Amino acid sequence: MRVSIREPRPADAEPHRAAVLRSVEHLKPWNPVEPDGFGELLRRQGAELRTFLVVNDEDSGIVGKVNVANIVRARFRNASLGYDSYLPYSGTGRMTEGLRQVVDRCFTSYPDGLGLHRLEINVQPDNSRSVAMAKRLGFRLEGYSPRMLYINDAWRDHERYALTAEEWPGLTAG
Repeated sequence: MRVSIREPRPADAEPHRAAVLRSVEHLKPWNPVEPDGFGELLRRQGAELRTFLVVNDEDSGIVGKVNVANIVRARFRNASLGYDSYLPYSGTGRMTEGLRQVVDRCFTSYPDGLGLHRLEINVQPDNSRSVAMAKRLGFRLEGYSPRMLYINDAWRDHERYALTAEEWPGLTAG
């Protein structure tokens, strides 16, 4: 592995801002670009949202950010994954490595993991790189959601991909 994942901390605010600013053109067709939103992201961490930074082990640069959002417990044990990759690491396979670690953490039982059973990734159909990422990780297409999310001043259609713990290699559903 060339990357590690960890929860964000206040000291990451400036490196994260720099990574987002380097990647504006890369991100803006698909996601809101909020270089100054890190403090708010830290404040929102809790039972329904967990964020992980993907960090390059060689130079400690921020490869990307993964949000595990809309976490629901009890019988559902489900969440949605959202992610951004940052330049210059985009396209190097590092984000795939990081997302594999996040999925492992999501499906791992307490206390080491989040103890989830099902994950979703919602992707705009024209975002070929994110569609490829979902498929590379083994997520299957479940459906199409018209006008699902309000992004960049318009309601955007999304394809919905999903994966359960039983489908994830190397883990036994807990």
